[in-house]
Amino acid sequence: MPHIENSPEHATSQTSAQPSAGLLDTRYQVETPEGIDLTLRPAGLVPRALAYSIDLIIRGVVMGLMYLLLGMLGKLGMGLGTILLFLVTWWYMVLFEVLNQGRSPGKQWMGLRVVHDDGTPVGWPASLTRNLLRFVDILPMGYTFGILSCLNSPTFKRLGDIAAGTLVVYREEKPQPPILPEAEAIRAPFALSLKEQRAILGFAERANGLSKERRIELAGIIAQQLQVPAEQAEHRLNGIAHSLVGPR
Repeated sequence: MPHIENSPEHATSQTSAQPSAGLLDTRYQVETPEGIDLTLRPAGLVPRALAYSIDLIIRGVVMGLMYLLLGMLGKLGMGLGTILLFLVTWWYMVLFEVLNQGRSPGKQWMGLRVVHDDGTPVGWPASLTRNLLRFVDILPMGYTFGILSCLNSPTFKRLGDIAAGTLVVYREEKPQPPILPEAEAIRAPFALSLKEQRAILGFAERANGLSKERRIELAGIIAQQLQVPAEQAEHRLNGIAHSLVGPR
């Protein structure tokens, strides 16, 4: 597995990463020093182009409104407009990427974000590099170099991403906590193995989809171990499930 050289700002967190092989949809596998595998989904050319188009429209609207207002100030307004054009052109993306978890408004709309190659949040040096080199990706016209670079990269990197060591990936949604039947959290009367904990949680999570008779039947299997009558075992299991999940 190839090794990634990290930028100075996160050099202490060394990881190895590579695109997953043998999958129809691209995955980018990152292994942390703790041995935890992270899977990132690089965004392709089309969603990235749509995100950039949204940002371009937003910047155009902002600049249009500001020029209308600044036009009332005559030459002073023209000078301020030039400064504003520079700031919006070069700092719009950087500020949003660094201060908004790698997401410009367009990327946020499309469910994308920018990260370092090792999956860590993008920082100032990397964001500045990838956005300053955008003028190279634009050459010779219509983002030709950038498009060719994306199409030839297994992780859809444009030249700015290659230089900065960044990826544009899909933002993973946080999993919703399971909905458990109402019950007061109680501790199990005996030590539970990991397999038993999973079984109890699985029972509680599926309870709403099971008939009452089936729930009683399943819970009754371990009623004796729970030290309760069979008809009370279901409620006891739900209470143990709540204690395993913890307060929410």
